[in-house]
Amino acid sequence: MGTLKPYIISEDARAQSEFYLQALGGEIMSVSTHGELPGAPNELKDKVMHMCLAIAGENFLFMADAIEPVTHGTDLALTIAYPTEAEAAEAFAKLAVGGTVKHPIEMQPFGIYYGELTDKFGVIWMITAEPKAE
Repeated sequence: MGTLKPYIISEDARAQSEFYLQALGGEIMSVSTHGELPGAPNELKDKVMHMCLAIAGENFLFMADAIEPVTHGTDLALTIAYPTEAEAAEAFAKLAVGGTVKHPIEMQPFGIYYGELTDKFGVIWMITAEPKAE
């Protein structure tokens, strides 16, 4: 069975990864640049070709610097489900800095603690937590 790992093409993978590490916790597992390839053009040498982040527990996110202009859409969102509302609220607040909140994080009529935002890099996040046991 395969494992799904989101791959974000970024205007600035280093800055975006630092933002996510501050917001969600984790670490950079590896970074490769185009400069490591023989014959890479000078303008690409410092650009991130591949970066692997371990974030928010045991989740992995891949990133790279864009070679062509980045276009943001509304057809894809990253979701993190937390075990507690407090953890979800903290991550949501940190990801929202400089971004736009679409749905504040709160208990929803459909029975889960949920919030949705677009971060300052244009990535849509859906943050959830299971409701507290009564």
